[in-house]
Amino acid sequence: MKQRLIPLDTIRRMRSRRTTLAVPGSNPRFIEKARDLPADEIFLDLEDAVAPAVKETARANVAAALNEGGWGERVRVVRINDLDTHWAYRDVIEVVEAAGANLDAIMLPKASDASHVQWLDRLLTQIERGTGLEVGRIGIEAQIEDAQGLMNVDAIAASSPRLESLVLGPGDLMASLNMKTLTVGEQPPGYTEGDAYHHILMRILVAARAHGLQAIDGPYFNIRDVDAFTRVARRAAALGFDGKWVLHPAQIEAGNAVFSPAQDDYDRAELILDAYEHHVTVEGRGAARLGDEMIDEASRKMALVVAAKGRAAGMTRTESFDASGG
Repeated sequence: MKQRLIPLDTIRRMRSRRTTLAVPGSNPRFIEKARDLPADEIFLDLEDAVAPAVKETARANVAAALNEGGWGERVRVVRINDLDTHWAYRDVIEVVEAAGANLDAIMLPKASDASHVQWLDRLLTQIERGTGLEVGRIGIEAQIEDAQGLMNVDAIAASSPRLESLVLGPGDLMASLNMKTLTVGEQPPGYTEGDAYHHILMRILVAARAHGLQAIDGPYFNIRDVDAFTRVARRAAALGFDGKWVLHPAQIEAGNAVFSPAQDDYDRAELILDAYEHHVTVEGRGAARLGDEMIDEASRKMALVVAAKGRAAGMTRTESFDASGG
């Protein structure tokens, strides 16, 4: 399949996913509460958080919740069951036919092969055509949750123009690798040097960036230890991840803060973009100076990343560019 190349200015307009809150589709009380929480994305879960006996009821709950509205600017996502189950196709058909106009994306768990994403893409296209929805409007988030998925992550990232993000599913992936730990999100016992997850995180991040996608870190299961959650989130943010799953309202504020730039950094990024634009278009120079700092095309690209994160987070700049002093 031809590689999917997306201009950087398009990537900048992608939806903010600093925090992605998991909400069981079988729990109406939790769904109602989620409407008032400040997570960037809400995903209504039909998979692991829903017992087999109530899968069908959860579908109806999720469709009704989407149609009732009240989600504001949050990204609205439904996680279906994985393709090895007999629930997956009905999850897609019933939810999208009932509430596709109020749905932003489908999360596909345990995406181990590009064909899994392509199956979902084709099914979504058929439903959209059959119901009069705009074809291609509903996006896909692919979860990487096993060794095969990690090996195939480049092909998965290139598999569909609907793809918006790659999401680490750490629990299943740790089990797939036979990792000696029972604590999702922490270093395995006995691993004292470096970071046991660095290769995994970078593998997903590089594949995502090569194809213009967002990269989302998985959850931290100790929901009461916000300090530990913040420490782990900072690791992913430092690498370049766009956000992280949250399992509890207590994690949302910390996650939003970690994956937003500091105000000084955001202001600086916007100033770099303004200064570079001025010197290139007005003065015809390929390099410029902002205060005591030299800036060039590489500086502009780095500033675009920080500025895009700040804009997506709704930040407002506190400094304006002065051409006479730049």
